[in-house]
Amino acid sequence: MDRPEDQGWKIEDLITPSAERPIRNFIAGLSGRNLAEAEALIRLLEERGNMLRKPHSRALGDGLYELRRHQVRIFYMFLANRRIVLLDGIIKKQDKIPQGVLKRVRKFMADVLGKDKEVRSQEALD
Repeated sequence: MDRPEDQGWKIEDLITPSAERPIRNFIAGLSGRNLAEAEALIRLLEERGNMLRKPHSRALGDGLYELRRHQVRIFYMFLANRRIVLLDGIIKKQDKIPQGVLKRVRKFMADVLGKDKEVRSQEALD
């Protein structure tokens, strides 16, 4: 019998109400080392999920996390059933994450949690 930790993680993209996928836009704008690092980080997250730790992952509080490499930062969150939602990313050029970026990804996170709650409520009714 497969144990949950043997099943891997499902990576999903945030889709905004206007049908945008911020993480895909971010990755599409990368090249060279930054692109290779972003792709490697996502594969690592898919393999290790919530067992991924520093230096590749860091908790930002309230269920928000960041994947970390040289300058690449990818923001993500966990949902039930071994699901991970990639929210957005930045090329970090300073020590701190800009407050505007944190505010934006936390709003994305709230939107995902609201939508996931609606889906789970509907599934319970079916």
